[in-house]
Amino acid sequence: MGVRMRLTAVETVHDEGSWLFTVRDRHGELEEILLVPCEDGVEAWINRCTHESQRFDTGNGAAMREGQIICPKHGSMFDSCSGYCDNGEAAETTLPSVDVAVDDGTVYLTDDDVNYLHDGGIDENEDEDDGPASTSHLSF
Repeated sequence: MGVRMRLTAVETVHDEGSWLFTVRDRHGELEEILLVPCEDGVEAWINRCTHESQRFDTGNGAAMREGQIICPKHGSMFDSCSGYCDNGEAAETTLPSVDVAVDDGTVYLTDDDVNYLHDGGIDENEDEDDGPASTSHLSF
């Protein structure tokens, strides 16, 4: 097993309904991961519907109802514990999972196929230089 990265408390995920963080996968691609409550613990899923890659959490938390993650585009519902969908456009599919572990109420990322980058969603400017676009003192 690789390095464990502390993410958040199980209690936080249960209180907030979901919790989002960003990783880089083994191919160098950025990916959002969604932690959701599951019975006494949490599960981690890639933050997109299997039907049309619609994000579940766009920055305000994922829509959840009775232990299911709801796709905001077509309403498909995924079991938060198994990731399986038995209805709507995404029926008969399962969300891709990410390995996490819970130890003494704390959630750790344990998946060797991804590297933790930061809490929250993908920053649209992640790969851009933060420096000025021009070194001129003149503005137009």
